[in-house]
Amino acid sequence: MTENPSKPPGHSSIVCPQCGYPLHEDDRICPHCGIDLMMVALLAERSYLEGYPEAAPIASAPQALTPRIGEYLLDHGLINKEQLDAALEHQQKISAQGQHCLLGQILVDLGSVEPETLDRAIGQQILSLHAALQEANRSLERRVAERTAELRQALKRLTELNRLKANLIANVSHELRTPLAQIKGYIELIGGGDLGPLTAEQESGFDVLTRACSRLEHLIEDLIEFSTASREGLVLKPQAVDLKTLILEAIEQSQKKADKSQISLKAILPEYLPKAYIDPDRIKWVLLQLIDNAIKFTPAEGHVTLEAISSGEVSRISVSDTGIGFPIDRTNELFEPFHQLDGSSTRHYGGTGLGLALVKLILDTHGVELHVESEPGRGSTFSLSLPPATGES
Repeated sequence: MTENPSKPPGHSSIVCPQCGYPLHEDDRICPHCGIDLMMVALLAERSYLEGYPEAAPIASAPQALTPRIGEYLLDHGLINKEQLDAALEHQQKISAQGQHCLLGQILVDLGSVEPETLDRAIGQQILSLHAALQEANRSLERRVAERTAELRQALKRLTELNRLKANLIANVSHELRTPLAQIKGYIELIGGGDLGPLTAEQESGFDVLTRACSRLEHLIEDLIEFSTASREGLVLKPQAVDLKTLILEAIEQSQKKADKSQISLKAILPEYLPKAYIDPDRIKWVLLQLIDNAIKFTPAEGHVTLEAISSGEVSRISVSDTGIGFPIDRTNELFEPFHQLDGSSTRHYGGTGLGLALVKLILDTHGVELHVESEPGRGSTFSLSLPPATGES
């Protein structure tokens, strides 16, 4: 299709459907491209009426934009009200007999309008509709452009807010390290007896203080890790890793917490487990976090199981529990930073809500997908498949 020429003086808003040239209402041939406008209109009408609008030379449009031919002829003084009523009555009679006849053809048969007049009316309707559709498209394009600009601005603002949030978290976390180091120093002095002996009651309180300090240290490290990863991304140091050793180390480190919570923690491992090409520190942290979560959300006397199976050279690791579970349709919420499924002020389980967000970030960086299965009251299972060491590059 050629470019739309400038509009000649005195022309209407009706344009040629072929080249977009502005037309007079009584033009039969487009003065720019030479197309027979009446032929286009008749071909379009026949395609629409035969049920093949895709074959029409002018695209079809919503029915609401297309005026009915009877109303059009009446509005333009080409027929009167009595002629239209008579034609409509005749059309109803034909329809009642199971036949179909167009209103325009009935008007011609009744002598109310000449065939040429009807053809021109149909042509003008189609051309007017085409002009209306062009204007509607231009209006839609303007609205889309406006909304796109608004979305770009919103995205820019959101990106800036996320950057500010990450910087704030990083600054606060680093500032917390200084007083924490002093607290740890004095805890070590007290524990070593450098500040005098402790009574039995003081030793009990000292144990609580030690655990709280350790937990606070882990929380601060999580905050720093998350803020750094959010701003700079994760840097992996992948290598061929013996998964059996890695898994057993994670189980050993988690055993004390499991025993304290009266949870049965065990590993089910095959005789042979192929090496995986991963960052051992990052993946070990992932396993520790999944085990820790499983223990935290499992009542006393429950079970947490870490199972590994191999399929070819790919190893699949699953951490399952018999805990409280959660609705599976809320899975995505698990990985939102600073978010807890139980967000109430009276929630039973603590934490920053960063653990699983970091788990997903680490696995995404490895190109590993985390699969989740859960049911309220029936426990949860988190599974991941690790790439084989043969894939190292």
